[in-house]
Amino acid sequence: MIQSQTSQHSRLALTEVILLAKARKDLSFAQITEGTGLSEAFVTAALLGQHPLPKPAASVVGETLGLDADAVALLQTVPMRGSIENGVPTDPTVYRFYEMLQVYGTTLKALVHEKFGDGIISAINFKL
Repeated sequence: MIQSQTSQHSRLALTEVILLAKARKDLSFAQITEGTGLSEAFVTAALLGQHPLPKPAASVVGETLGLDADAVALLQTVPMRGSIENGVPTDPTVYRFYEMLQVYGTTLKALVHEKFGDGIISAINFKL
């Protein structure tokens, strides 16, 4: 199922349901990832609304968390990405990542262009 979302509202609401189920069941993101065949970072990002999950992985996650069929279907849709709202992040941990980009962003850009030419890189499918 390839569907796209037009706002973050439904995925943000699902994220709240997921985090509550995770807490109720006392599960780690690693435990939720088991059986998906995907990395813990990718599944965590998907659960936080930044990626779609393939159907088999969405089904595993849905069963693990006790999600209904609509939630499992929503996990498979292409989300509106971006978790940092307008302006400089205020959460200390997220701010440090922002700070890293402020310091090293132009360095990374220069190295990417030197090694790969005039193009862009994607954070959608990179390995973490």
